Amino acid sequence: MKPVFPNRPETAAARPQRVGELSVLPVFFDLKGRRVAMAGGGDGAAWKAELLAAAGALVDLYEPAESLSEEMRTVLAMTFAGGRITHHHRPWALDVFAGAALAVADCETTAGAQAFFCAARSAGVPVNVIDKPAFCSFRFGTIVNRSPVVVGISTDGAAPILGQAIRRRIETLLPATLTGWAKLAAKVRAEVMERLEPGPLRRAFWERFSDEAFTRKAPDEAAEADARRFVSDLVAAPQAGGRVTLVGAGPGEAELLTLKAVRALQAADVILFDDLVSDDILELARREAKRMLVGKRASRDSCRQEDINRTMVQFARAGKHVVRLKSGDVSVFGRSGEEIAELKRAGIPVRIVPGITAASALAAGFGVSLTHRDRAQQVRFVTGHSKKGDLPDDLNWATLADDRATTIFYMGGRMAPRISAMLIAHGLPGETPVAVAANISRDDETRAVGRLADLGAIVERIGVDRPILIGVGRVFADCEAEALAGFEPGQGTAAGETSRLRAKAS
Repeated sequence: MKPVFPNRPETAAARPQRVGELSVLPVFFDLKGRRVAMAGGGDGAAWKAELLAAAGALVDLYEPAESLSEEMRTVLAMTFAGGRITHHHRPWALDVFAGAALAVADCETTAGAQAFFCAARSAGVPVNVIDKPAFCSFRFGTIVNRSPVVVGISTDGAAPILGQAIRRRIETLLPATLTGWAKLAAKVRAEVMERLEPGPLRRAFWERFSDEAFTRKAPDEAAEADARRFVSDLVAAPQAGGRVTLVGAGPGEAELLTLKAVRALQAADVILFDDLVSDDILELARREAKRMLVGKRASRDSCRQEDINRTMVQFARAGKHVVRLKSGDVSVFGRSGEEIAELKRAGIPVRIVPGITAASALAAGFGVSLTHRDRAQQVRFVTGHSKKGDLPDDLNWATLADDRATTIFYMGGRMAPRISAMLIAHGLPGETPVAVAANISRDDETRAVGRLADLGAIVERIGVDRPILIGVGRVFADCEAEALAGFEPGQGTAAGETSRLRAKAS
């Protein structure tokens, strides 16, 4: 399929990146039934012995009994499925390395560590001396255990505490039920390999399976039946795996993406993304995914909505997982209604992943509540841009000019003078506070505060060609007061440190 904009140069973000430099190569040893030679009787050795035995290793521990810690004695008394730990009441010697898959030691002195390291290396056995990186040919990483799913984390020995912090983050991302889904994957794998051709069909199955692993409870008999039924569906109709996910990319900063949005990006075959989606967000997508820019911006070459709809349908009918990536939230001025209707007419399964809308990022950036109970009883989101490129004809300005409400105008940069004039003409005081932000939550974000009467001049100062959001209402009064006092509003907020303006009328 040809790109929507065949003459537009491909952006750097759209090109998959090569693998960057690795400080170490992450590998996983299969130790089931394999022998490991170990020396040392302290707590560090006890933890490593337990870890190795849990992986199915046959651990031979060489250490005089009087040197064993209480923790090591506890581990020696444990029973492991598939692995075991055998204690030999003597120090290690050169003969212990014969037939060993790995060698591990807990040595108090540098001389002892060097001797063990050199002996293991001479025997051709990979070796690790606990807490002595100079005498290690491999390292134990921090692990997240959802066996048979096992995640290893390495900081190359530089910051073990950082590795543990990363582990805690990952623990929150991987549900405990993942163990059951991984075991189910092992049960159905033979049928998938036998009945589905390599490539798109197998990937379609495993992507759907993975989605369910992260969104459903522990698998039961029905889950296995569903999985096998989907294999049959793909055999009968290869395009059966085609679907579309509408994903909200948030206001711009990659860290404001939801976890569900990241998972969708990493499962996509095709990504149709808006012009306002940042490069950092696209970097989170699956490297092999086809990326197509379908942005719509005022006064610029734009893709018609009909073309976007047709492209989604064509890719989905070809069996692809299409992610329609929209800035902000897909359900707020994102034309998702038109896309959902078209996909339903075509019989294409569609899911929605909401995102943080720009108004929420605006509030966070200025450090305010949009519904401060002493200043606003309601909040309204209003489009400042119609299909004709002008203000919508059917806006009820008498209702919008409410001093007890907070009103957020999306896409209203060029219309700022008219927005100000219409609100004032319908009774909203010219002294009403306003807050304006361009490129919200990005490194080049610009914020300004002022009065409604000066709104046109404020936006002109920021730049009407930038993506602008306008907030009107008394909830922004403190921002105005802080700006007059020389205080920078929004300091330390989620939006980060950005440039800020105190704009005045020309």
